Amino acid sequence: MSGDSTVLVLNAGSSSLKYSLVDATSGKAFGSGLVERIGEGSGSLHHEGPAGRHEEDRSVDSHEDALRLALQAFEEHGPSLDDAGLIAVGHRVVHGGDRFSEPALVDDGLLATVEELVPLAPLHNPANLEGMRVALRLFPDVPHVAVFDTAFHQTLPPHAYTYAVPREWAEEHHIRRYGFHGTSVSFVVGRAAEMLGKPVEECRFVVMHLGNGASVTAVDGGCSVETSMGFTPLEGLVMGTRSGDVDPALPGHLNRHLGWDVVDVDRALNRDSGLKGLCGSNDFRTLLQKRAEGDEGADLAFDVYCHRLRKYVGSYYAVLGTVDALVFTGGVGEKSPEVRAAALAGLERLGIEVDEERNAAQSSAARDVATDDAEVRVLVVPTDEEWEIARQAAALAR
Repeated sequence: MSGDSTVLVLNAGSSSLKYSLVDATSGKAFGSGLVERIGEGSGSLHHEGPAGRHEEDRSVDSHEDALRLALQAFEEHGPSLDDAGLIAVGHRVVHGGDRFSEPALVDDGLLATVEELVPLAPLHNPANLEGMRVALRLFPDVPHVAVFDTAFHQTLPPHAYTYAVPREWAEEHHIRRYGFHGTSVSFVVGRAAEMLGKPVEECRFVVMHLGNGASVTAVDGGCSVETSMGFTPLEGLVMGTRSGDVDPALPGHLNRHLGWDVVDVDRALNRDSGLKGLCGSNDFRTLLQKRAEGDEGADLAFDVYCHRLRKYVGSYYAVLGTVDALVFTGGVGEKSPEVRAAALAGLERLGIEVDEERNAAQSSAARDVATDDAEVRVLVVPTDEEWEIARQAAALAR
């Protein structure tokens, strides 16, 4: 391990702690793991180190217990953190509001600001805060850096982030488009520019992060200029359990005719909709299997998913005026040739044409699946958010 580029990356969820020891220069993960079911009475640890995979079930009462368990796993199963020469601890923080457009050193002021932003991300920011506070206690002599999912989208112009709602909503309650998946988009934009052999400042991309959560971002010169997720991650594409775009009058209709309150509607649109609502499963692999077996619900879900994606590709092409490459990333974006082909079918007039053989080839490498003479390249770029967090944390710590 290099003594001048090793970062411990932490991602604290409400009941989980994901961690990785990363070389910020090469992206190599020396060790990583996940502590699950924190505070639920029956936790578990999954650790990957030089000696292989280690798993154990044990009660984990708090995030502090979880991090101590992770540190014990490093000590017993490697690699040794004492020999790592940590230069920083990098923290994933979901929501930075309009306060953070760059990574920031974690101090009392930052913690207070992130706490103020809890109403914007009540399910995520409290866990992120707890992770930072615990790590500060256990690593008091190492710089801690917060990397925000929303930061990349702080370059959105006012006409893109402003909703057409009463102005006091924005001024008093911070109602605006924020966007998410920014850390992933930032990483793949850099890789895509390298693949084209051009400076990122000269590139225009439409980036599709497709996983259980999904978003599209228009990137001009390395800057986000439009993105599909909005005030929350619910807006935009059809996702695993999220509906994406629906008529804003729908909650009122459900309240009047079914007696549903705001909590009922919010739960349904976030947890019981999307692919799960259409075909019974939010797992894209299950959807494809059902579709292959002739399941009509799965077939419709696939068509709805790809139709929505195609609409966004076309609209973001219009926003940018010209596009150098479409970039697919995330679990579905990287692994589903069916989605890539269906979402881009019929767009030849826009210079977009997928090579059937290249697209169908199974590979985990970054690759171009467009035809040789296509004007717009179609890139598949595996994302690495841990590496991106490590790079940003190392740069600031240095």
